Amino acid sequence: MESTDGTTSVQQPADAELHRRLVYGDESALAEAYGVYGGLVRAVAVRVTRSGAAAEDVAQEVFAQLWSRPYAFDARRGSLRTWLSLLAHRRAVDWVRSEARHRKDALADDLALHAIPDASPGPAEAVVDRERALRLHTALAELPRPQREVVHLAYFAGRTYRQAAVELGIPEGTAKTRLRTALRTLAETLADPPDPALERGA
Repeated sequence: MESTDGTTSVQQPADAELHRRLVYGDESALAEAYGVYGGLVRAVAVRVTRSGAAAEDVAQEVFAQLWSRPYAFDARRGSLRTWLSLLAHRRAVDWVRSEARHRKDALADDLALHAIPDASPGPAEAVVDRERALRLHTALAELPRPQREVVHLAYFAGRTYRQAAVELGIPEGTAKTRLRTALRTLAETLADPPDPALERGA
């Protein structure tokens, strides 16, 4: 049973002894630590991320670090409960910042896409829109193949750049860079050219 702060009601193990067992690779020690402190770690993460799924991810990262780097905890400097709480808080804050960056990047990509003239022909300007559609198709065809693939998946197949990265077998950062570069190129290529009459001062 869990208490209000997320810890269990069972007797908490002595931190120094639990730490010693973790250092020696005792898997039962990790299970014991998770059983006692797992609820606390998730509770801390939920308060920061406001997401149960994110809290589970944070908990996995926290206990993975406890298992892979048990020497990072020093029982002489504080309790394991406090150390895990601080670690969970840092991991949760990192998750929030990462999500904020992803949302910012997605917004930037959407703004870049809106800067591209609409290629869908309308009844009032059919001739002009057909010309723009032709320019768009031409500009897309002139993109390097890696950029064209990401654009196709992101804006014609409805994928996010993360999904596009998985389908193409490339890192997310690479997919994002290719998409941004392609969007900038398309926006520049499809920008309306200046009116020659205005340039002559007519």
